[in-house]
Amino acid sequence: MPTKETNGFEVGIYTLADIGPDPLTGKSISTKQRMDEIMDAAKLAEEAGLDIFGVGEHHRLDYAVSSPAVVLSAIAQATKHIKLTSATSVLSTLDPVRLYEDFATLDLISDGRAEILAGRGAFIESFPLFGYSTNDYNELFSEHMDLLLKLNENEIVSWNGKFRSPLNNAEISPRPVQQQLPIWIGVGGTPESAARAGRLGVGMALAILGGDPMRFKPLVDIYRRAGLQAGHSPDKLNIGVTGHVYLAETTEEAKDEFYPYYSNYWNYVNRQRGMGTKMSRDDFEQIASPETALFVGSPEQVVEKILRQHELYGHTRFLAQIDIGGIPFDKVVRNIELLSTNVAPMVKKAIGQNR
Repeated sequence: MPTKETNGFEVGIYTLADIGPDPLTGKSISTKQRMDEIMDAAKLAEEAGLDIFGVGEHHRLDYAVSSPAVVLSAIAQATKHIKLTSATSVLSTLDPVRLYEDFATLDLISDGRAEILAGRGAFIESFPLFGYSTNDYNELFSEHMDLLLKLNENEIVSWNGKFRSPLNNAEISPRPVQQQLPIWIGVGGTPESAARAGRLGVGMALAILGGDPMRFKPLVDIYRRAGLQAGHSPDKLNIGVTGHVYLAETTEEAKDEFYPYYSNYWNYVNRQRGMGTKMSRDDFEQIASPETALFVGSPEQVVEKILRQHELYGHTRFLAQIDIGGIPFDKVVRNIELLSTNVAPMVKKAIGQNR
């Protein structure tokens, strides 16, 4: 449950650490190189003044990170100020005690910079891997979230559930530097998930990968209404937006550069899900148009999209995924520069002026 007041609007980046072939060369980098680049990106993000760095969890050979806490702990040693979050932790198939203790340890190592963004995950390979059934998909998440919040609130926990052994006056160690770890729930598009996040009083991170931003407004309303009805203070009901971002000096340049990588990304993600469709340039142009939620364009264009969403949602955090589809690291570096020097200051200034 978030315990810190959000001081202004936060901008950061996150990675899911996919290892896709570069569509222009056909070559894939090694897992070792991908990990090195993630470390370098985190250090660059801090040096550039961004607020947050996130790392996702997958259990597949075409992704480099299965343990965000381990990677973030390494990043913690190379940084001093940037907040460190999972993006997301697949809570349905993680033991909540192990997850909490790992991130409490990260919080100690980082001097109070750890956060957990929990979700149900886009893939299901972790279910058989850790001995769970996809038939229990929703029930597992609910039970594990219930326990995770109790662990966050209490040093000694007694608890009983369906899917793991009960806890009887169990000592939960270590305790973090922060009074409680900030916990968020990732929400893709279901009203039930938004209502759950509100009832529990945790942050809601909206995964907005495209389409009309207006279609997510009902989720924001459901979240806030459920939170207030459950007795949570409005200033604790924090909303974040996560999305794909690609920046260049002009919008046309950004679209020309990003299209091969964006199309490539969805081609192999859809293939992993048993679908073989490939995105045409015309489809991409429609997806990247000024009215949509795909953050591709000049800094001014992306700022405009972020501010339009802020008018709709009143969110306090924006996290950009800038390294998908085999994008070479030099382009990732350029995007960090543009995000930190052009986009973030303009967004923060505009939101500050509107308060």
